[in-house]
Amino acid sequence: MKSILRSVTFAAALGIASAGTQAQAQTLSVMQSLEAPHLDAQRTSWGPTGIVALLAQDTLVALDWDAKTPIPHLAKSWTISPDGRTYTFQLRDDVTFCSGKKFTSADVVYTFNRLMELGNRAPFGWRAGRLKEVRATGPYTVEYELSEAYSELLLQLTMWTNVIINKDNVEALGKDYAISGLDGTGPWCFVEWKPRTETILRRNDAYRWGPSMYKNPGPVKFDRMVIKIIPEESSRLAAMMAGTFDYTSSFPRQFVNQAKASPNLVVQEAEGAFGLLYFGFKASRDMVSDPRVREAMSIAINRDEINKGIMLGHAKPAFTYVDPTAQDYAPKTAGIIKQDVERAKRLLDEAGWKMGSDGIREKDGVKLAPKVYFTIGNNSVRPAEAIQGYLRKVGIDWRLNPLDSSISPIRMNEQDYEVWSVTVPYMSAGDLMNLYFDSRNIPAPNRMNWKDPRTDELLAAGRMALTPADRTKNYQEVQELVMSQHLWMPVLEVTIHQITNKRLKNTRPHMLYNSTIYKALDFSY
Repeated sequence: MKSILRSVTFAAALGIASAGTQAQAQTLSVMQSLEAPHLDAQRTSWGPTGIVALLAQDTLVALDWDAKTPIPHLAKSWTISPDGRTYTFQLRDDVTFCSGKKFTSADVVYTFNRLMELGNRAPFGWRAGRLKEVRATGPYTVEYELSEAYSELLLQLTMWTNVIINKDNVEALGKDYAISGLDGTGPWCFVEWKPRTETILRRNDAYRWGPSMYKNPGPVKFDRMVIKIIPEESSRLAAMMAGTFDYTSSFPRQFVNQAKASPNLVVQEAEGAFGLLYFGFKASRDMVSDPRVREAMSIAINRDEINKGIMLGHAKPAFTYVDPTAQDYAPKTAGIIKQDVERAKRLLDEAGWKMGSDGIREKDGVKLAPKVYFTIGNNSVRPAEAIQGYLRKVGIDWRLNPLDSSISPIRMNEQDYEVWSVTVPYMSAGDLMNLYFDSRNIPAPNRMNWKDPRTDELLAAGRMALTPADRTKNYQEVQELVMSQHLWMPVLEVTIHQITNKRLKNTRPHMLYNSTIYKALDFSY
């Protein structure tokens, strides 16, 4: 109770007033820890952009509550050719953009043509499949042709990368598109983005086409939404405890028990959501190019201590890249990573890194001091500090470089570092493997610069598999391959929580890539 009172006092000291007045009653107040670099969903793999994109824009299909089933959205129905390469979408004819422009098949064609033209500047572009051509065969009919079958296409079309955009809006704004303006068909219309401060959205009064998973098809029940960025954990704790915000999915994990004990807060877990906190190695960099060095770092740390001491048990120690309960998990990967400090020391010796007089290993006059990037305000901060301590004991000096969330995506796309960390959400083994290990995704999100023909071959076979058994076989083999190379240090499987003020009702959390708020169509006071 004392800690809760201190949090409320801290909120007052910050000048944050409690919500709940009549004037504020129609504003949905949201808090996030991370900022977006911009709001162009096609040009990033960064979650904060995706959250806003899914609120302000729509996809052809939506993801049902089971986290597996695509359901109609802007496309009311579809058919698939026998060879699995051509999808014919029948579109709704009652949809408009926030600007009032009528939504038609031309917008779908423009959206995916732009995605193809962006190429490597669209890090999640692979989620649209290997596109050959998207054709409008009528004002509300689209033929979506792939160069190869993609069994997960409908699932991937639910992602923010594939939101439908307005050509007129993009061309009118040019380089300022998704910075000074954003026109979508979503339940929320863009008003203003103040970098590192807040994003303001307003209700789309015309919206009546919400996916059937919601009881309310639209419009939303609030006049506005204000998404504020608060990087500091103590400030986020204080603000929620004080009743300043209605909603957050960025509550400090170590204080979840306090939130559960609070009479004014509701804690909900996003069912079917997987999130891996990992540290990845840029394998093309000399310092971490040897798999023995990468393995040594991974097995020198105590994941159970990190979970209990930092997350207070609100996560699971991760010894594999894919959660054992996820689709197409490879059981053989379970024994690849095992904590063994003495083996870590032997591996480093074998790799030629000898202990120096200062307790830090060196080789050819170079200290084993990798540069580590991670984002301020996310799950990686305190684990990075703990791992730094574990690794000093085996002679490795991790150089921690915390980054502001507004620049993290840019800096992590650079090459001048050895290790980085994010918490990546995923839906299945295939989703995670295709996202990170396909050589087409270099330099991001394949920041390992992992270019391996066998990996690419297995991923392609999994994507094009005609049976679940073949898909599982290939995705399990690729997990075994990349884990044997220790390209990542998996640390924790993170539980995704949504914390809401008790006054907010009908707040079932969604599971799509941490976008627990999704459309917020049912939210109400």
